[in-house]
Amino acid sequence: MPYGFSEPSTAAPTRVPAPASRTPHGTAPTPPGLRARTADALRHAWPALAAYTAVRALGLLVFTVWAHRDHRGVRHLLMESWDCDWYLKIAQNGYADELGTRIDGNNLAFFPLYPLLVRAGDALAPWLPRGAAGLSVSVAASLLAAWGIFAVGDRLYGRRTGVVLAVLWGSLPVALVQWMGYTESLFTALCAWSLYAVLSGRWLWAGSLAALAGLTRPTGVAVAAAVSLTALLALCRPSATRPLRPLLGALVAPLGWLAYVGWVGLRLGRWDGYFAVQKLWRNEWDGGVATYRRMRDLFVTERPALFVAMVTVVLLGTVVLFVLSAGDRQPLPLLVFSGLLLVIVLGSSGVYFPRARFLLPGFPLLLPIAVALARARAHVLVTLLTTAALMSAVCGGHMLLGWHGPP
Repeated sequence: MPYGFSEPSTAAPTRVPAPASRTPHGTAPTPPGLRARTADALRHAWPALAAYTAVRALGLLVFTVWAHRDHRGVRHLLMESWDCDWYLKIAQNGYADELGTRIDGNNLAFFPLYPLLVRAGDALAPWLPRGAAGLSVSVAASLLAAWGIFAVGDRLYGRRTGVVLAVLWGSLPVALVQWMGYTESLFTALCAWSLYAVLSGRWLWAGSLAALAGLTRPTGVAVAAAVSLTALLALCRPSATRPLRPLLGALVAPLGWLAYVGWVGLRLGRWDGYFAVQKLWRNEWDGGVATYRRMRDLFVTERPALFVAMVTVVLLGTVVLFVLSAGDRQPLPLLVFSGLLLVIVLGSSGVYFPRARFLLPGFPLLLPIAVALARARAHVLVTLLTTAALMSAVCGGHMLLGWHGPP
């Protein structure tokens, strides 16, 4: 049954709570501590985490065999290639101090949280090869993301749907980048747990995680808007209690994104510094004109490569999924997040083929599929998810090895 957004409740409908501890005299029970609650939540989520890990391990295995066959370096591709190298250089050398005139001389388009974590990892383990810290951050964040995605699906539609949702996210055509030195896993983890915190009424957590997401990717403004809007609407309800917490969550959520955009402006000595950087990268918001023209050319005048055709199918599919999500009356924060993510990605004029990757964090768009699959018989469900995992593995290998371009 579809769920609309209502006053948040902290009670998860399907989870069996850990037994409360008792005082030595057998008086009133005390609630379990943080460690006990975390262990209980982890036991509840383990099927999703195990299935997600199996899917991504399959993708990595296929990619490794493919790369060795083509005499390509697996470590270099996963840790040091394309955007991975940008983040590694930021972690090592910091940011540019002027706008410049060349794309390859300006790294201010990349947000700072991920390279800060990479720098911390390098400092803690300097003996690791270049890029290992970044890959470790991404793999760990991908597991946290799968857990958060499961938590959202479980809260709205039950445990089975949560597991399916996490597996679907790990089976997307471009899911290989979840285990690369890219920011998508970290960003998705922060978004998923921020949205879960909104659904469960934990406004300070929601705002803080949204602020961290805003320090990770430019699309962090989408989750910040989802948190702030939902919090402000909660304040307007006559039944609202503890209004200070929603207000603080609404105010904190956009601070990460605003802080970095403001810092770039100060560093370059112009108020529109960050947007000037994006213009240098030929990445401006044009309302979708460039996206429409590119799709039109692909369908009318060109014979697109397989990967580009796959990207086009993914982009069109996400629009359909958003319509289905709205028809299912998904909670408002999920719809706001997914909708703004689509507006930003499809409305920008930048490079076309990475856009499927940019939409990876939009896991709420997969909820209509997850709900439908969760109702299927077990053997049908396993067959469909296994097929999706195999197709994802093949797409990932083609993306990095057959396409010969940045994902």
